[in-house]
Amino acid sequence: MTSYLVPAAYGEAEYVEKRSRFIARVWPCETEAEALAHLEATRKQHYDARHNVYAYIIREGGIMRYSDDGEPQGTSGQPTLNVFRSQEIQNFCCVVTRYFGGILLGTGGLVRAYSTAAKMALENAGISRMALWKSIELGCSYSQFERIKRLLEEHEAVIENTDFGADIVFSALLREDKVDDFAKALTELTAGTVEYLECGESFRGVKIK
Repeated sequence: MTSYLVPAAYGEAEYVEKRSRFIARVWPCETEAEALAHLEATRKQHYDARHNVYAYIIREGGIMRYSDDGEPQGTSGQPTLNVFRSQEIQNFCCVVTRYFGGILLGTGGLVRAYSTAAKMALENAGISRMALWKSIELGCSYSQFERIKRLLEEHEAVIENTDFGADIVFSALLREDKVDDFAKALTELTAGTVEYLECGESFRGVKIK
């Protein structure tokens, strides 16, 4: 089943280096038209900026674009793109606006500044995994709590709620491709004394970072 990473939401950050301001913005996008609309809106908002560097990847059609927008080649667009490629993020648009502070940063300084601003914006946006997620519930004793919590985490489950009553009941989301391995591991861990209940499934983005 398809599974991929995307920005969880809009994210923005500002980084200042030697009086130059780098304002980075990240949006989730499903089409190139969305990415271009965000780029155009940013250009209009920051018409007085020296540069509006951008990068985007759209999963459908395998589209990948970036631009240095007047900065020296390879110092801005590619480093911005690499922030997302290194974490395998797709369906995003990132625009980094630079207001020149009067001091040249050099090639290394530009790469560092654009990369840092993009990373900060992505951190503020968060990361979601698009996948087929199963909603599960399972109950366990207090003595089993830590081991089962660790097992859920090892199988990349997202724990949505933990109810501490007579027993402990976990409500969690588990990726469809992890279900079989989790079921086997749970049986081995608890000698078959704990089972989980599937409560539904949906293909959607779930924030993981």
